[in-house]
Amino acid sequence: MTQLAPLSTVVLGSLSFGVFWLLAVFPSVPFLPIGRTAGALLGAVLMIVFHVITPDDAYASIDLPILGLLFATMVVGGYLKGAGMFKHLGALLAWRSQGGRDLLCRVCVVTALASALFTNDTCCVVLTEFVLELAAERNLPAKPFLLALATSANIGSSATPIGNPQNLVIAFNSKITFLQFFFGILPAMLAGMGVNTVMLLCMYWKDLEGVSPDEMVAGKEMETVEEGRSSPVSVLPLKMQVASPVGAHGANQLRQRQNGNGNGNGHDAEDSVMSENISTKHRWFMECSEQRRKLFLKSFAYVVTVGMLVAYMLGLNMSWTAITTAIALVVVDFRDAEACLDKVTTTTRSTRSFNLSRHANNCAHARGIEERHAVSYSLLVFFSGMFVTVSGFNKTGLPGAIWNFMAPYAKVNHVSGVTVLSLIILLLSNLASNVPTVLLMGDEVAASAATISASAVTRSWLLLAWVSTVAGNLSLLGSAANLIVCEQARRATRNAHDLTFWSHVVFGVPSTLVVTAIGIPLIGKITQASSTTSSSYVVPWRTVDEQAMAIRSSWLELK
Repeated sequence: MTQLAPLSTVVLGSLSFGVFWLLAVFPSVPFLPIGRTAGALLGAVLMIVFHVITPDDAYASIDLPILGLLFATMVVGGYLKGAGMFKHLGALLAWRSQGGRDLLCRVCVVTALASALFTNDTCCVVLTEFVLELAAERNLPAKPFLLALATSANIGSSATPIGNPQNLVIAFNSKITFLQFFFGILPAMLAGMGVNTVMLLCMYWKDLEGVSPDEMVAGKEMETVEEGRSSPVSVLPLKMQVASPVGAHGANQLRQRQNGNGNGNGHDAEDSVMSENISTKHRWFMECSEQRRKLFLKSFAYVVTVGMLVAYMLGLNMSWTAITTAIALVVVDFRDAEACLDKVTTTTRSTRSFNLSRHANNCAHARGIEERHAVSYSLLVFFSGMFVTVSGFNKTGLPGAIWNFMAPYAKVNHVSGVTVLSLIILLLSNLASNVPTVLLMGDEVAASAATISASAVTRSWLLLAWVSTVAGNLSLLGSAANLIVCEQARRATRNAHDLTFWSHVVFGVPSTLVVTAIGIPLIGKITQASSTTSSSYVVPWRTVDEQAMAIRSSWLELK
């Protein structure tokens, strides 16, 4: 049984965790508007200053494999975005759409499947404005499609360890393989996606009439005809065309070569030829074969991503597999090897010692800005501070004491126990966010389940992943994906829409409760028979109490 720390440690540790929780849930609180990332670091520093946790234990609590996998996933996602992956997904949404209801179903299915592979946050960032555009073109309200995007992203991301951050934590702490995780939650994800789609259709059936595809095409043709009649066509004289930089550069080299020959200076001529060869090779990389280069990079991004997923399924280390994939993309992208890596962290261009054309510099500068936004370093810092803060809070013994009180009523082998456990996870995920909830409850829930059976441990981890992820749909503040959709829609350059807290709650509460309840009986059905995750913790010749003590100690000291 978990023992409470001294009273001063419990009070100071709870205060530090309270500061972290307050700034994580309300990042712009008026008396300390420093944001989530700084709030996580503040909580970690307070844990050390108050001697709740030692500096060495604080560093040890930072889970580097999770940070490495999260970083590499963001890098790969950025390259896939540059390769047009999400544009293809958007085109799939619009291809031969048969009205608003058909479009809503497509948004739900495509978003759920894409979120399982490319994280829910990434899909929400990329697809929000595109969904707004599709709805506006068909004269449809934006709210049903924004709700479909946010809720389906959360539901779909529950199916894989790389779908969202809390699943990463669960996959590493539980040692569940990628395929075990996937097949364990896949039935619940598919059922939840279908139920969520049906509920959206029922709630917004009348609002999804819109304009038929034939009328929309006819309207676009009329607009094109009118624009053709009213827009004058002007042709620039040939003499006003600007000579290309390549032609000017070649002319300068020719003059230099002629001057060198005329002066009889062999060294100048040789230097000129060497300069020409270097410049020609550089132009071949940067300009002449740009289309081939882009096609190769796109193809390479798709191939290595498929290879990464296959490696996951084969049971290879997920963190180093993702890092290897990211580094392969960085190395093959030849421009990063020259001068783009420093532009990942700055938006201003410094003077270079080598000569590039203005067009190439502008392209490289634009790519540097795009990749800088692809990797959220503030999120990595937030996770580091959160690991330290949650570890310190666990040192107080308070989470363990609370769980000891609730554990007898939250057994995963009874319907009532699963119901109580799910309600606790739902509540904590919306109060303290889903990732801290997983960090606080994961080991305790697994230790309690290990006293029941071997398969109960795997099912308890999968249950925690399912409920904590779907819980994000309860309210607008329950998931980062919800906030991303809300902010992206509000700040959209065209067809902006304000998705309010209450408009989300009206659908989010019933959807979350129904989807969670339908998915729970389906959790772990495929992997239940073959699961051996916790078999090493059950010792048959011990009493039940001795088993419980040994298993709890093993799980809590696993890290």
